[in-house]
Amino acid sequence: MEAIAKVKDQKGSATKVRLVADLIRNKKIEEAKSILHFSKKHSAKTVLKVLNAAIANMQVKESKLQLNDLYINKIFIDEGRTMKRTRPRARGMADLIRKRTHHIMISVSDLNLNKEEGAKNGS
Repeated sequence: MEAIAKVKDQKGSATKVRLVADLIRNKKIEEAKSILHFSKKHSAKTVLKVLNAAIANMQVKESKLQLNDLYINKIFIDEGRTMKRTRPRARGMADLIRKRTHHIMISVSDLNLNKEEGAKNGS
C-alpha cells in the first residue's frame, strides 16, 4: 500500500529542489526526516512538509501502521509554470526575468508489504 502527497506551483527552481530530493530518495522515513531537518537548503522545509503530508495520508489509509516500516517509494520534482517579467536596462532595452515554479510528488510505501509482494511474484 502506498500514499501520495503533492504540492504544485511552489516558488523556486526545480533543479535546486532535485538536489534535496536526491538526498532522501529510497530512504526510511526517520532517516529522511533527519536529513531534511538538518539540511541547509531552503527547499528542504517544503519537501519536509510534503513528506509529513504523505505520512499522514498513509496513517489515514492504514490505522495500525508503524513509522519504522515506511520508506520513500517515489519522489518526483517537476517544473511548473514560469512567470516572465521584464527589467528595464540601459538605452531603452529590457531583460527577461524568469520566476520559476515546481511541483513536488512524494509516494510513501510500506516495507513489509513490498517484501510479501516480491515473495508472491517470485514463487
